[in-house]
Amino acid sequence: MKKYKEKIVCGVLAGAVLLMSGCGNKDAQDQVRVQRYAWPLGSSSPEDTVTQIYAEKFAEEVERLSDGTMLISVYPNSVLGGDRELLESCKEGDIPFVVQNTAPQVTFMPDVAVFDMPAVFETIDEVREHVDNPDFLSMMQQVYGDAGYVLLGYADQGFRVMTTNRNVQSISDFKGQKIRTMENSYHMAYWKALGASPTPMTFSEVYIGLQQGTIDAQENPYEVIVSNKLYEQQDYVVETNHLPHLISLIVSDEFFEGLTDEQQEIIREAAETAKEYAREQSDERIASRIQTIEESGTKIISLSDEMYSQIRELCKPVYESIENNVSEDLIDAYLGDMKDVIE
Repeated sequence: MKKYKEKIVCGVLAGAVLLMSGCGNKDAQDQVRVQRYAWPLGSSSPEDTVTQIYAEKFAEEVERLSDGTMLISVYPNSVLGGDRELLESCKEGDIPFVVQNTAPQVTFMPDVAVFDMPAVFETIDEVREHVDNPDFLSMMQQVYGDAGYVLLGYADQGFRVMTTNRNVQSISDFKGQKIRTMENSYHMAYWKALGASPTPMTFSEVYIGLQQGTIDAQENPYEVIVSNKLYEQQDYVVETNHLPHLISLIVSDEFFEGLTDEQQEIIREAAETAKEYAREQSDERIASRIQTIEESGTKIISLSDEMYSQIRELCKPVYESIENNVSEDLIDAYLGDMKDVIE
């Protein structure tokens, strides 16, 4: 598999290297006009996801705005590597563009953990408003820039929610539940705070884990829950809405700086259009996924305001941990008028 990925990367990059080798000299514009190979964009997500929609819309807009002189090919399903490999290859300029969830980026950029502050926002519109705040976005662009990337924006798949076979009506109902999470220390700390037992597990093993009882529960956006039919093995979906599932679009700083000013502007404009389109699609798809779940007989539980307040109180150690590892100015810019929630 590794050799297969290497062959793909070498093939798709051959033309990009030829194209970019002339940037900075008088022939650059001519070479742009005769681009023979599309620049690769890597993702670890399957095709039928908002991540793919985001990536494809971006590629489509780049081609449209450049009158076909700038081409991007989207490679989903970890064809060019998993999340870690994609980040490393992007930083080195081997894979110019990457679209991925922010959670894996915390290892490379600790400040990205600002998005791991649980149970802060009540609606996804609030999240988007705070993420798009110019002051905050400028700070995040600096974080990515220091790591070797250019941040082009964030779309999302709504909130992450919990699926389980237990009818969660109080905090005590979380206790002891063995829940699959991503291997992110802040995510795990959240579930521990609620009394659950977080269990990192390869995603491909989650369905059978629920089926065989190896795990009791899992957490993911609605889209993932339905596309992988996880709801078939669970009696309830609990709208914990503990974290927004943000999707970043990034480009290698080295690659981006090698482009002309006009090309850079095209990429930024295309990214903005793709972000808005992906968000619209996410909202529509979530409504459709909720309907699918309800029609299956799996029940959806919404948490009361009182219970959400209790969760926030329990999460104070998680907030403190993130505050100790993330820039205070960054947290203040992200939370804005929601800062009181974590105090």
